[in-house]
Amino acid sequence: MGRDVPIAAEQPPEHPELSGGCDLRQETTKPTLRLRRNGRVGILSGQAEIFEMKTRFGDGRNLNNETRSATDESKPMRLELKKQTKNFPLDACLFGTTRRCAAWLGMLLTAIMLVDVRASEPREIKPEPGLTYTNEKITSEPWSIHVLKIDRSRSDLTFFSAHARDRVLAVSLIADQARAVPREMGRAIAGINGDYYVRDLPPYSGDPRGLQIINGELISAPDTVCVWFDTNANPHLDEVKGHFKITWPDGRETPFGLNQQRLPSMSVLYTPTYGPSTRAAGGGRELILEKDGDGLWLPLQPSQTYRARVRQVQTNGNARLSTNVMVLSLAPQLPANLPELTPGAVLQISTATTPDLKGVKVAIGGGPALVKDGKLFSQKTPPPGTTRDWSQRSKYERNPRSAMGWNATNMYFVVVDGRQPGLSVGMKLAELAEYMAKLGCTEAMNLDGGKSAQLWVSGRIMNSPSEGENTVANSLLVVRKP
Repeated sequence: MGRDVPIAAEQPPEHPELSGGCDLRQETTKPTLRLRRNGRVGILSGQAEIFEMKTRFGDGRNLNNETRSATDESKPMRLELKKQTKNFPLDACLFGTTRRCAAWLGMLLTAIMLVDVRASEPREIKPEPGLTYTNEKITSEPWSIHVLKIDRSRSDLTFFSAHARDRVLAVSLIADQARAVPREMGRAIAGINGDYYVRDLPPYSGDPRGLQIINGELISAPDTVCVWFDTNANPHLDEVKGHFKITWPDGRETPFGLNQQRLPSMSVLYTPTYGPSTRAAGGGRELILEKDGDGLWLPLQPSQTYRARVRQVQTNGNARLSTNVMVLSLAPQLPANLPELTPGAVLQISTATTPDLKGVKVAIGGGPALVKDGKLFSQKTPPPGTTRDWSQRSKYERNPRSAMGWNATNMYFVVVDGRQPGLSVGMKLAELAEYMAKLGCTEAMNLDGGKSAQLWVSGRIMNSPSEGENTVANSLLVVRKP
């Protein structure tokens, strides 16, 4: 049974102190120690983010460095944790190949058993009118589903699309993105992870797969379905199409991508929000563009037309991005008949979209649509011919999930925990669509899932992420206006 929890209700403590035991298991061939803390999971493994643990007596002495005497038996102990990344020979610890590791693990397990249970007591968090949080648990699957209901009638609430560190090539915690909301916009009080993004190609990590508009600035081009909010703050679910093009001085046109890795035979327009440089490799030409005349310029907006003057032409790639300039990067594989421009030439940039997103302040990508015009994503098994690619195969497997949806009265942020057999196994997309419809959503969109699936409310992650609190590229935040 689930229960509605007003945001004034008691929740787990903000700091990750252990409460409960530990589960030592071997997954595939790599031993892993999982520590459950207040419903969340920390992971200790070979080369990873781990928790540095210090067990102390009440008087502050470190148990790791001192001998515990008989007179210490009655003294309280506490466990201190500090998250860090290091190489740690956990396999050796588990199999007892080194005395030091074996001793460390023994002290760790002893400390866990002796942790003061009062550390796990819930405490109140700040009330937030207009928000209601529910954790519904369905033991038959099992599923642990976290739902944040947002009252759309509240004129003091709005939505904000955020990106890590206010640039395309970055990742960060949702909490950090929430803290970065401009003061004039208000105060972020809740949020959910956003779009899929480049994760396994470090030079381009953080680049969202689809559309993102942050406070009116277009930082990523549309690729698939997305949610956008019109000038009256009403949400829309559409497969937005971008018709981005350059018009050269002789009238010819060339399509371009926006703020992304430049692939062969591509032209890409880069804005200062991308990062310090274009990271374009392999030659080609890069046109350093500045504003021409009195028209619009940066920040780049959707469904607008700009006039740009060529300040400089570079041929060595990786042009630097600076304030008030854009860079048009042309791969060497592009047709040889592109015009040979010199400084002073003027060209036109179009960011047209269908539907027209002129004036839109907030948009974020995702997909696929779970509920669209009353029709649900209903395919529970892969259709014939489905590739074995993860992006396709995962739709029909149970994984941690995030989604957003709405009806005439409420917006819903939903996160389903997964990959934790004793708690929650996750959902297939069709199961998630059914659940969103059950909430009463008339429109709903899937968001990035897996280890990214996180619901943040009033300063903390409310769900049990499969790999603990994790960094993401972007998020959709609920903001209380000033």
